[in-house]
Amino acid sequence: MPRLFIVASTGVDDATRASIPFHIAANGAANSGVECAVALAGDATELLKPGTADRVRGVGVPPLTELLASCAQRGVLFHV
Repeated sequence: MPRLFIVASTGVDDATRASIPFHIAANGAANSGVECAVALAGDATELLKPGTADRVRGVGVPPLTELLASCAQRGVLFHV
């Protein structure tokens, strides 16, 4: 079980809120050595559909494609 378990439920309709869980996981927790995972529920599940992440660009956070790649590189697990 990860030390930090982040639940995401926002989809593409709010790009900033949708990106924040992945930003916290990749650039906060995992970057600091904290084992973490992201659970996707509700509208957030659509973020993992092919091509969807390319359209998600929140304000003040990196594009979702970069965040997902960073999560994968740091071993962040996704639960759907």
